Amino acid sequence: MNQQSTASLGGRVNSFKWAIVIFLIGLGIAGNYLYSDQSLLIRVLGLFFLGVMAVFTALQTENGKRFWQFALDARMELRKVVWPSRKETVQTTAMVLGVVAIVGLILWGVDILLLKIIAWLTGYGVS
Repeated sequence: MNQQSTASLGGRVNSFKWAIVIFLIGLGIAGNYLYSDQSLLIRVLGLFFLGVMAVFTALQTENGKRFWQFALDARMELRKVVWPSRKETVQTTAMVLGVVAIVGLILWGVDILLLKIIAWLTGYGVS
């Protein structure tokens, strides 16, 4: 019973944190609209401050913590990638462009051939 009430309390705290995030975003939107006569710099700084507060609050939730851990893990995996050299990249790009050009010419030829066959069969375009 104690674990269930702790889980319920954790869910309520997370919901409250997300409500704060939504409130901060709404406050930023409303403030930007209501204070449209103020300097753009002041409004941008206010939106930046509210955005930082909203992100910080969101990262305190369970989903936010999981997202942050995912971002850290993704960055670690990205460091493990072996990137191709410039020479390999240029060669691969040239091969892809060459194959695309060849396939394009083949499809163009098939299209012309089919057009002539259909014109011959239907008598359309034959003078």
